[in-house]
Amino acid sequence: MNFRLDGVRTIAVLRANAVGDYVMSLPALQALRAGYPDAHVVLVGAPWHAAFLAGRPGPVDEVVVLPAVPGMGGMQPDAPAHGLAEVLTDLRARELDLAVQLHGGGAQSNPLVREFGARHAIGLRAPDAPELDREVPYRYYQSEVARYLEVVALVGASPVGEAELVVTDADRGEAQRVLRRFDSTGFESTGFQSAAPLVAMHPGAADERRRWPVERFAALAVALVADGARVVATGSAGEAGLVDRLVSLAAGPVTGLAGMLRLGGLAGLYSRCALVVSNDTGPRHLAQAVGTPTLGFFWCGNAINAAPATRSRHRVLLSWTLPCPECGADCTRDLYRHRPGDGCAHRPSFLADIPVEEAVEEARDLLRTAARP
Repeated sequence: MNFRLDGVRTIAVLRANAVGDYVMSLPALQALRAGYPDAHVVLVGAPWHAAFLAGRPGPVDEVVVLPAVPGMGGMQPDAPAHGLAEVLTDLRARELDLAVQLHGGGAQSNPLVREFGARHAIGLRAPDAPELDREVPYRYYQSEVARYLEVVALVGASPVGEAELVVTDADRGEAQRVLRRFDSTGFESTGFQSAAPLVAMHPGAADERRRWPVERFAALAVALVADGARVVATGSAGEAGLVDRLVSLAAGPVTGLAGMLRLGGLAGLYSRCALVVSNDTGPRHLAQAVGTPTLGFFWCGNAINAAPATRSRHRVLLSWTLPCPECGADCTRDLYRHRPGDGCAHRPSFLADIPVEEAVEEARDLLRTAARP
């Protein structure tokens, strides 16, 4: 059956959240671009989208920054506090042909998308959310990539491949400038072309429960350095303490880069790595989207939604811890129907049952079989 719409010139997509969320929506955005190649695609997103996507080739032509929407979850903390009415006026003036809701179950986002004034509105709908013209039932436990592809299939957009992010010369240049500060590890003299594989580790995650213990990252770093790899540790400025601890525990040639790279520079760094080792967080998705092999640590419930689908270049180590390690609460179900795991206030690591030995084995195998020159 052909669900394609005629006369679609302008598409607005609501997706105003974090880096990993955007990357997981990229296959759907790429499908929309392929299905409607002449349409102007507007991402109604977050401030970081505007900065990162400006001038970057890809499926998005323009970013409109969405101010804070009362009651709508998943928005970034730096979303403008004011200006929502003006943004909605601007979107309605465009006479949109299609609005696509890729921002949660729809309790707040579906009414918002309706206010865009598009001829057609499609997206996700939880049982308590308002209807759209065409919709996919929102149930929490589903692959995020598959979820969004299912939405755009409502208008005949077919998958065209995995998420792909273009890395620019500016991205690579920023990464190399930062690495050149650490010539004692050989970056200055050899640049990115050393025969020693470059491995990046990202020990942070906004949710502490998604962090593999930093002591185990350090043990893995020691093993890979002994194998001849060069290891860098990445993180935001707020994760500098965690990165510094990894570097200190490794007690060897591991370079901490917390807060030193913007998102584009991080993409540039990851694109030249042989491997990125990360918790279940945005940088792991970023590394995958720029074509680098990854080793990711996931709680079993989160893996359903966010783990990569293939294993040739991307490995997943799972924690099967179900009750909270501190209070024993069942973190697969709680009172918040669409947010499993949030019913307990404790924030211990749920990944402590993933052994270092398994990580070393998978990392070595990826460096041996999947690493690029």
